[in-house]
Amino acid sequence: MTLIRSSILSPAPYAYAATAPADARLIFLAGSCPLDEAGATVGKGDYAVQARQCLGNMKTALDEAGAALEDVISTRVLVASTDRADLVRAWEIVRQAFGANDVPSTLLGVTVLGYEGQLVEIEAVAAVRG
Repeated sequence: MTLIRSSILSPAPYAYAATAPADARLIFLAGSCPLDEAGATVGKGDYAVQARQCLGNMKTALDEAGAALEDVISTRVLVASTDRADLVRAWEIVRQAFGANDVPSTLLGVTVLGYEGQLVEIEAVAAVRG
């Protein structure tokens, strides 16, 4: 993967684009939700706890697909709130998890998500060679 930055666009805490190697297998993940193994929503009312659960579930799905967070080439973070502070709480957890792999990402405030009490959902695409 190659992360693409721009000296023309405003500085951002993520790359503006990413390319996958030509021989890579792309993995498109469904939105990762803050659900436990029994299907119950974890961390009701807590954006950070829900973001962590989403990331944990994403790591499991990636592992089962033969990939890891380091293979992710883009994300979309959905947060059920109109308050930017809530979006930032979820975003900080996601950015911390990805560390130096600051892939292109979109952060969206939405009105509602699919599960009762759900505040965060994270979509991703990964690229794995071989």
